[in-house]
Amino acid sequence: MWLSRQSRRLPVHGEPAEVGTVTLEGEKAAVCLTGERRDLTVLSPGGYCWRPAEGESVLVLKSGVDGETLWVAGVPGGGELSPGEVCIQSRRAAVFLGNDGAVDLRGTVKLNGVPIEKLFEPKKEEGGEN
Repeated sequence: MWLSRQSRRLPVHGEPAEVGTVTLEGEKAAVCLTGERRDLTVLSPGGYCWRPAEGESVLVLKSGVDGETLWVAGVPGGGELSPGEVCIQSRRAAVFLGNDGAVDLRGTVKLNGVPIEKLFEPKKEEGGEN
């Protein structure tokens, strides 16, 4: 019985996750942990695509028997959000979904590539005056 329980224990090599700093951006990122680790796969929630920026702090998960496979899983966040609120943001744009039902867009808002201000400009009449 003691032997069967011992065989289920896997060796633990350090923490299962660490926070590091992105040193190279891209689909395969590089992150500085105790040393720089390259070609790390970036994970994103389903339906969402994210690429960490250079200098950003990220969570790196370790998998495999010896923690040899590393995955960039996310960034520390929360900011000014209340429980239940959502914010999707980049460096200069953001979408906030508030608990009160508000959708707050920050940055340049475009609809099918056209700035929203252009959509509400008065239309010029064709033909002019007689």
